[in-house]
Amino acid sequence: MKRLIEKELQAWKESPRRKPLIIRGARQVGKTWLVENRLANQFDNFVKVDLERQHQVHAVFGENLDPLRIIEEMEPFVGRIIPGKTLLFIDEIQACPRAITALRYFYEEMPELHVVAAGSMLEFVFGEISVPVGRVQYLYVNPMTFYEYLLAIGKEAMAERLILPPQEHSELVCRAILDELKHYFFIGGMPEVVKAYRDTHSKLESASVQSQILDSYREDFSKYKPHVNETCLDEVFASAAKSVGDQIKYTRLYEGTSGVTNRKAFNLLVKAKVLHKISSCDPSGLPLGGSRGKNFKACMLDIGLFQRLCGIDIPTEMAQENLLAMYRGKLAEQFVAQEMLAWHSRELYYWTRNARNSNAEVDCLAIQSGKIYPIEVKSGPAGKLRSLHLMLETYPNCSQGWVLQDGPYRQLQEQKLVFWPLYATPQLGDQSQLQL
Repeated sequence: MKRLIEKELQAWKESPRRKPLIIRGARQVGKTWLVENRLANQFDNFVKVDLERQHQVHAVFGENLDPLRIIEEMEPFVGRIIPGKTLLFIDEIQACPRAITALRYFYEEMPELHVVAAGSMLEFVFGEISVPVGRVQYLYVNPMTFYEYLLAIGKEAMAERLILPPQEHSELVCRAILDELKHYFFIGGMPEVVKAYRDTHSKLESASVQSQILDSYREDFSKYKPHVNETCLDEVFASAAKSVGDQIKYTRLYEGTSGVTNRKAFNLLVKAKVLHKISSCDPSGLPLGGSRGKNFKACMLDIGLFQRLCGIDIPTEMAQENLLAMYRGKLAEQFVAQEMLAWHSRELYYWTRNARNSNAEVDCLAIQSGKIYPIEVKSGPAGKLRSLHLMLETYPNCSQGWVLQDGPYRQLQEQKLVFWPLYATPQLGDQSQLQL
């Protein structure tokens, strides 16, 4: 399976200013697979240390953190490690926090050795140790994008069309891509789920793998103790997923506890990367994060897991003709948020009008060439895009509004609107990522 992030791994390997690399992301998004199947074969020698399974190796990080001593004492367990020729992969590094601290000394005293680390729930460990700031690099792994999904299932020609400007797509091509996107809504981008679907062509089989992944996330909830109750985490997880596209109130996430406890549970799930918080902001200028409002929404890690957790009836929703009508538009909003995070930014923002009795809201804000563009995910005609028109009137710095729809590209210049096919989300930002 080809992953977009492979070019960043290659750039890290070849960089003369390379630092130890920590690969971050939720459980089962493909962190370990990327190292073992895409990076390891570029070295004469590959050594993997799994600190969750190989507890005996923890002792080498127990004394001083001199890299030469660590390597000498580690080699009897894992094999020969030669700087410049060996890739040292420390997996499940969260199981031994001292190993994370040791990375700074590999950078300072043994920079010629390629060191990669990965693990689950790293954000929790980072709150308990001294993180080697400035001595390590980070690489974030997301679920597979729609583009990567198309490559994985053997639709390379469609994938190539996907990243071309949609103005170049005929209505026939546009419809074909949108029809395939409908399947992605239910498969999603978790690598094991995509593999199961590719190998069996069965949505039932892929749904079974999705359930297993969700179960593994719930098993992780016990590891968050004593931070917050497992039941509360489970309820907040399900409730936040069903609230995709809606503003969230902590008190409504789970009635069994207080809003304060729900807030703690929600923040833990965001920290674990299974939820993503989308903040409201003032779009009068950049950076968007400098003007966060009190209101916020959320999206899930993956659209396939999202629909599985919500218990969506697949045959009923697959029968919908318009993708934006499926599950009351929530599947489309989850898709756009997920794609924006993967292609353009690790943070998402939206606009809501801060006025009494006002429900004006624009779904998402994009940045392209230093300019802010409001995005609506709507199936209605241009005349009903009241919130989008209001925002364009209120903020002259936003010169154009973008609408994602179930249909081909078109422009309404007199209304300062551009209509994009829903799958064109990779185009809604700076284009450097599209140079594949």
